[in-house]
Amino acid sequence: MTAPRRILAVIAPHVGGRGVGAGLATLFPADARVTVVETADEDPAALRSAEVIITGLAPVTAEHLAAAPELELVQCASHGFDYVDVAAARERGVRVCNIGSSGAEAQNVAEQTFALMLALAKQLIPAHTALVDADWALPRLQNSLTELSGKTLGIVGLGQIGREVARRATAFDMTVVYAGRNRVSPEIEARYDARHLPLDDLLRTADYVTLHAPLTDDTRHLLDAARLALLKPTAFVVNTARGALIDQDALADTLEKGALAGAGLDVFDPEPPTPALRLLRAPHVVLSPHAGGVTRETLVRIALAAVANVTGFLTGESPRDVVS
Repeated sequence: MTAPRRILAVIAPHVGGRGVGAGLATLFPADARVTVVETADEDPAALRSAEVIITGLAPVTAEHLAAAPELELVQCASHGFDYVDVAAARERGVRVCNIGSSGAEAQNVAEQTFALMLALAKQLIPAHTALVDADWALPRLQNSLTELSGKTLGIVGLGQIGREVARRATAFDMTVVYAGRNRVSPEIEARYDARHLPLDDLLRTADYVTLHAPLTDDTRHLLDAARLALLKPTAFVVNTARGALIDQDALADTLEKGALAGAGLDVFDPEPPTPALRLLRAPHVVLSPHAGGVTRETLVRIALAAVANVTGFLTGESPRDVVS
């Protein structure tokens, strides 16, 4: 009889914890032994024997990797993989995968991006708050109401999610420019009617800037004080990727000075944000709690993609979406 394969499912509390992990465990074959925890070191014995860690936004550190001598694969149940110590995994010969090619999150992150853009353009949050307080705010707000049509959308990262955003932008009659580490093919540019610009030129040009890049050492604080200063004072910034792509204090400074029309944020550094985060009280912001990847439909697609990759790996297939 073949010994059961040992899987440690680590699901962070702020994305559902044990409840989500229990549902995930049911998707594995019967010969898999799945232990569900909320932190990788919660069950030292399970960590020590794990052949695979599947993680939902829960850190997997160098210390966790060192404590798992049987570990062969870390599967991130997300497009992002910044919460895994990729360098330490590489040193130990442990592969790290995400679900990038599945496109599981692309639809909802693109929708969340436009929800934030529309809320900013139409001043939905201050309008709603004023009406609840019996304040007919139209005279005060009407000069700041604007349209997406005719505006330039700057997409930082034209991967799967960025392309879904670009596709929707066409329906809103927006002009699309993009920046990224690599320029996409002319065929993809033509398909999404997207023009490549260096990042600094994009920031000077765009009316809306939306971030869809992974968080790496090179992209941390990609929008710092100097780059935020390149934006037009009438521009909006939207981030549905990773909080640390933006220097959050610099963004708060820019908003407080009135040097930017507004910001829509679905991600923070750290998550959940602490009460001390200045952006929670900054003017002209729309905030949501990392909702871009967690609709009912999206969670099913993420779980199926992650489990399929792990199951394939355990049966001898080469894993997909290897990032290290």
